[in-house]
Amino acid sequence: MRLRSAAKLLSLVILSVGLITMFIFLTRAQSPRQKEKPKGPWMDKSLSPDKRADLVIGQMTLDEKISLLHGGGWKELLGGPDTLPTRSLGGAGFIPGIPRLGIPDLQMSDAAVGVARGAVFGRYATALPSGVSEASSWDLQVARDYGALIGSELRDLGFNMSLGGGINLTREPRNGRIFEYKGEDPILAGKMVGAEVKAEQEQGVIGDIKHYALNDQESGRTFANVKIDTRAMRESDLLAFEIGVKESGVGAVMCSYNLLNGDYACENKYLLTDVLKKDFGFQGFVVSDWGATHSTTKAALAGLDMEMPGNEHFGDALKKAVENGEVLMSRLDDMLHRILRTEFAVGLFDNPPGRKVPDIFAGFRVAQRVAEQGTVLLKNANGQLPLQALSIKTIAVIGSHADIAVLSGGGSAQVDPPGGNAVPTPSGTAPFFGGVVWFPSSPLKTIRAKALNAKVEYNAGTDPASAAGLAKGSDVAIVFVNQPASEGGDAPNLSLPENQDQLVSAVAAANPHTIVVLETGGPVTMPWIDSVSAVLEAWYPGIKGADAIANILFGDVNPSAKLPLTFAKSEVDLPHPMLTMQPPPGPGDMRPFFPDAPSKENSRRFDIVYDEGLKVGYKWYDAEGKEPLFPFGYGLSYTTYAYSALKVTPGQAPAVTFTVKNTGARGGAEVAQVYVALPQADGEPFKRLVAWEKVQLAPGEAKTVALTLDPHYLSIFTADKSAWELVPGDYKVLVGGSSRETPLMGTFRVKGGR
Repeated sequence: MRLRSAAKLLSLVILSVGLITMFIFLTRAQSPRQKEKPKGPWMDKSLSPDKRADLVIGQMTLDEKISLLHGGGWKELLGGPDTLPTRSLGGAGFIPGIPRLGIPDLQMSDAAVGVARGAVFGRYATALPSGVSEASSWDLQVARDYGALIGSELRDLGFNMSLGGGINLTREPRNGRIFEYKGEDPILAGKMVGAEVKAEQEQGVIGDIKHYALNDQESGRTFANVKIDTRAMRESDLLAFEIGVKESGVGAVMCSYNLLNGDYACENKYLLTDVLKKDFGFQGFVVSDWGATHSTTKAALAGLDMEMPGNEHFGDALKKAVENGEVLMSRLDDMLHRILRTEFAVGLFDNPPGRKVPDIFAGFRVAQRVAEQGTVLLKNANGQLPLQALSIKTIAVIGSHADIAVLSGGGSAQVDPPGGNAVPTPSGTAPFFGGVVWFPSSPLKTIRAKALNAKVEYNAGTDPASAAGLAKGSDVAIVFVNQPASEGGDAPNLSLPENQDQLVSAVAAANPHTIVVLETGGPVTMPWIDSVSAVLEAWYPGIKGADAIANILFGDVNPSAKLPLTFAKSEVDLPHPMLTMQPPPGPGDMRPFFPDAPSKENSRRFDIVYDEGLKVGYKWYDAEGKEPLFPFGYGLSYTTYAYSALKVTPGQAPAVTFTVKNTGARGGAEVAQVYVALPQADGEPFKRLVAWEKVQLAPGEAKTVALTLDPHYLSIFTADKSAWELVPGDYKVLVGGSSRETPLMGTFRVKGGR
């Protein structure tokens, strides 16, 4: 009886704690929206967002205006639930609203690959595949689904602003944040992030595109001065931002840590005002990366609108600058106007988020589809894949904790793993910066579920000889290998860490039917490539990654993904063979949370010279005559495709038509790519991607693809005129299945002088 009573008492205690936790979850951050709404004229929904913003600004005091332009500081962000402001949800940033005017709290969350920091109040958010996996789909509908899910889960968790939307091009393939981004081509990256962020904002939250601009490596990111000429930046990195901003109508752009041609990005007038706000027509607001604000007057006049997460520069210092005339009231009101018109435009005033439990199963469906559409088949010798479940008797699954988990990327993008890290880490290891986080998704389990008649055994891969022994006695060996990556650091090289190359070589020597599954943040070298039969690039595949991998291995899904970035054979083939590292850190200039925090000492600045200029990714390999391991746009299928009947029609927007036929026995999807080589007079010794279409084809089916080429994507940027121009002359059109496989060729001419 005593034991039964004790158990009952314990149950009541647990229930009470659960109810208290739920009460905190439901009541925390309840904003003034629950009270009677203000009846000011700015609440008239028939008015434009711009008019409504101006009306509410007219009612604000100077102190109220300043309060909306900065966060509460690092202590508030890092102190944990007990130190948060009353209404904060514990996301990456919080700015309290103004109840008397109906201005809502701004609740920000990192959301590059799902809503981050969900464990602050025990919340759940879907851990999506990495951004580079999304980009590998080359599918704008996949991007829309990705963004819509993030937007809906942000709302469900009470957030109203995303800090996702990473779009920095892969200039440095060892960059620790490649997994967040969309590859190396500005048009592919721009259109994918544009579709993603537009869908995200359609859910009623403010979207964000970052890191503006040329923050292409983590090493020394807060004091590296990127040096690049105007034409090169406008036709590469800034073109990606231009497309993303224009196609999404994004509400916020986050300026980056680094300097650009001598000025910090967050106080760079050319970047923020001349290009973003004037040339791109951006109507939203510029928010600093966390700790990337370095001044008050210079930053405000250059175009920065919001300092995060603190108030060192845009708090009392900004108020003083306005009062003494250094910053005009008109500029202050412009900052407020951009923020408030964005809040009105996405519906924060009229339809604020209502907190509820996210639809977990909807998240699972999207996560699995993205992983299936984003996993790239890199090699498939002798039709090794798909595996025939009925005929295989023994399978060896080896390495990378494939018995219990799949890898994720770290840093501010880290989505909390359900139930905690599936692979225990050493105590004291930071879970976001430096700690490796694994999601509970078991490839071993899903492979066993597919191969019901086979004996499927697992080996951890820590001893290559032991792994080779298991592989030798198996029909097939599937080796999982990984490359952890995180914000705050770069990979020292492109090799797989912890002797995994030796593991693959040992297993391949023991079994000719060796399949390698890569879980990486970006490209890696493969010294064993000729000795294995198949290679799948799964990237960081998300919470349903194991299911997606198994579906592709066994043919339930026909792979259709294409690489959004180039895989080099070796570091010597890169524009910068040696990673540009930061100088030794100086004393007293590190802030909490960020391992490479902003320094106030200009003496630590160093230059990164982008002497490759326009030659980013595949353009570098084309121009330099280098052979990649796997080229941009490359990806295999379980069927084959043929291209024919190219027709090019010149005009203001040239038209291209061609036929794609499925010549195999399985249905599939081919990403048909169109490249154009500009006239020699333009000075670009390479072709550029200008259009593509993903074509679904049944066995034996042929379809005609008709694409119109955007003149903007055919133009060059003339720095002395600060304008885009079409170069007169002959343009070569190349069509095919990758940047290095373009069987169709045509031309068109642009007439006129420059």
